[in-house]
Amino acid sequence: MCPMSVSEGPNMNTSDAPTSAFRRPGALCALLLALIFSAGSPGGAQGAGPDLLVFAAASLKTVLDDVNAHWQANAGKRAVISYASSAALAKQIEQGAPADIFISADEDWMDYLAERKLIRPETRSDLVGNRLVLIAPKGADLHVDIIPGFPLPSLVGHGRLAMANTDAVPAGKYGRAALESLGVWDSVKDRIAQAENVRAALLLVSRGEAPLGIVYKSDAVSEPAVVTVGSFPESTHPRIIYPVAVVAGSTKPDAAAAFIDLLRSPEARSIFEKQGFTILE
Repeated sequence: MCPMSVSEGPNMNTSDAPTSAFRRPGALCALLLALIFSAGSPGGAQGAGPDLLVFAAASLKTVLDDVNAHWQANAGKRAVISYASSAALAKQIEQGAPADIFISADEDWMDYLAERKLIRPETRSDLVGNRLVLIAPKGADLHVDIIPGFPLPSLVGHGRLAMANTDAVPAGKYGRAALESLGVWDSVKDRIAQAENVRAALLLVSRGEAPLGIVYKSDAVSEPAVVTVGSFPESTHPRIIYPVAVVAGSTKPDAAAAFIDLLRSPEARSIFEKQGFTILE
């Protein structure tokens, strides 16, 4: 069965390694999504389908679900939002997935699409920022001073440190950069529970399957089953930026522009701030 569902917030379980489009399940899912989504496009029944298809980093789910509900309640419009790692989403767009908007959790994957002329460069901008934190399951009696050489291996104990994929997923790359900067990466690199995206890493900790995890502040705010036990100094990793852009192949650029305007509205800014994101000035 195709691993990608089509709903208000479908998940996309895809590999980051490029392979033949005919042999990759993710590429087939993109094709199926295109066929399903087209049923609501002009030519389908009036109002039968969504107004937009948004591909967004998994860490944005809580906020964008709220913004989407606001858009539907106040403008009578609705987006289907597909959440996954920025890497997986960028590769899906490269293979022809019919997204209208892409919101990445770092600049690298937006640059990846820009270099391939798969976004409209004049629509690209930086939306919000985030912070990197260390989390533990709820009830953990722990506070960690995250400084150079801090005793991360002993804190992990016999368990594993949950992180998003450290080679491809933005949260994982930021986390690895921070641990390298602090001089502790080599001591834990063989004890990482690597997840397909940051929300999957969050889930490992919330279920008690990992004693510690590295996620965004916004993820920790969204999950009552975890607690933040330390914050990484921003100087230890590249600045966390979420760029947004209209996809080059979008057939609904006006609706896409309206949705991006909504993301910058005072109402959306309030939602972003409440969920732990940083508003960029």
